[in-house]
Amino acid sequence: MHDVVDDIEQTQADAYIPGQDGEPGAKSSALRVVAPQEMPNALRDDVRRFGSKLGVILREAGGQELLDDVENLRALTIKAFGNDDTKALEEAAALVDSFSIERADEVARAFTVYFHLINLAEEYHRALALLKQEHEPAPELVRGVDYVEESMPVAFRKLADEIGHEAALQRIQEMEFRPVLTAHPTEARRRAVSRAIRRMTLLLEHRDQVRPTGTALHELERTFLAEIDILWRTAPIRAVRPTPLDEVKSAINVFDSTLFDVVPSVYRRLDDFLLGETAGWDKPVAPSFVRLGSWIGADRDGNPNVTADVTRRAAAMASEHVLQALENHCRHIARKITISDNDTPPSDALRALNSKLRALDPKLSKTVDIEAPNETHRATLALIAARIEATRLRNADLAYPNSEQLDKDLRVVQQSLVNAGAPRSAYGQLQRLIWQVETFGFHMAEMEFRQHSQVHAEALADIREKGAFSPDLEEHTVEVLDTFRALGALQARLGVRAARRYIVSFTQSAEHLGAV
Repeated sequence: MHDVVDDIEQTQADAYIPGQDGEPGAKSSALRVVAPQEMPNALRDDVRRFGSKLGVILREAGGQELLDDVENLRALTIKAFGNDDTKALEEAAALVDSFSIERADEVARAFTVYFHLINLAEEYHRALALLKQEHEPAPELVRGVDYVEESMPVAFRKLADEIGHEAALQRIQEMEFRPVLTAHPTEARRRAVSRAIRRMTLLLEHRDQVRPTGTALHELERTFLAEIDILWRTAPIRAVRPTPLDEVKSAINVFDSTLFDVVPSVYRRLDDFLLGETAGWDKPVAPSFVRLGSWIGADRDGNPNVTADVTRRAAAMASEHVLQALENHCRHIARKITISDNDTPPSDALRALNSKLRALDPKLSKTVDIEAPNETHRATLALIAARIEATRLRNADLAYPNSEQLDKDLRVVQQSLVNAGAPRSAYGQLQRLIWQVETFGFHMAEMEFRQHSQVHAEALADIREKGAFSPDLEEHTVEVLDTFRALGALQARLGVRAARRYIVSFTQSAEHLGAV
């Protein structure tokens, strides 16, 4: 927990003991320690508020005695840690030894919730600091200002200084970032806990954006207390060990709540920096450089629970979510681009695409004609959304064969808008959708298969002895063959990008790769 220890130290230097009404009471001099670095005042204030509210919930749930036990243990451990006080450490150990099993569980849960709240506050204010940095004037416009080195604008400026602006732009076009999602054995936190933390983060955002007063502030405070109470009463870890598909759901939850929207926002901010005042009018230059990978549901080395069937189901779940997200975004754009053909005439290529899409589903075409008369751009996007839906529902007559074809259709709409003098519509939300299609495809994350070299060797020996289609093949051999069949099925259904990496662990010779 080194990521929160420093903050905890500084927090306790100004710790408050909750009062009877949940408001900060007197400072606890026993909790004063020397912090290695200053904590920003805004973060300090939020830590105080969270600590005070947690005190209210603990008192409501277990009475003043529970709150006293938590506060006493916290004071002793901080004193022992901050001053290397062995006596305080012995007193803390004695206090813990005096707890019943039930009390120990309550105190442990109290500290768990406390650390969740501290981390929430720290991460929130870290995000605010980064956002503030983004809104500062561009580095080249301000002299004598130090900018955070990790930012993409600073990195690009340094690169341009070294190799020239045009060469730096070329490097940007060649950039790739491939994070890989893994099922971490140390991540035991439940999605219910993550969702509760997410809801409180949104409450913090609402507070800072709206700055409510009066009854609105009272409502916000009441909601905070309710959320902390839910967090306190939620079992922090699963009662049963998560299955590979549970791990897939956790990854999909991150996609739904964060990645689908955040990744194109990163592209947009980079593009805004690179284009400056012409961003949104000129053709975007920021590439879709993120490509997700995933071992979840595909890494079978030493994990008998990951089977070919699990891989198929994991891929289907991910595809369902990304296609639903793309469909929703496309429909949203179609509803917004209410552009008349009179003022913004469609290109010949768009008219041809529109006719082709109409021929695929004449019944749908009639509905679109009613909703979007004389609005070819809008009508075409509505038909494209219908094809994305058909892809999700596996309607072969209307479904897209791959994400590349969808990307091609969207670019026809985009170019038509540009040709008709509407680049802001072309490079706005429609560009965002194109970035999402290029980044996530129909698969969300590329499944990276992994298996131990010995498993392949044993399977090949079995096949050589009995034949590839023998009904007497060993169970593990059948599973190896089914894995490759699953890989091929994913490529056929979702495109080659959905599964094109196969990792052989414990590789000791060329034959181990040749076995694959």
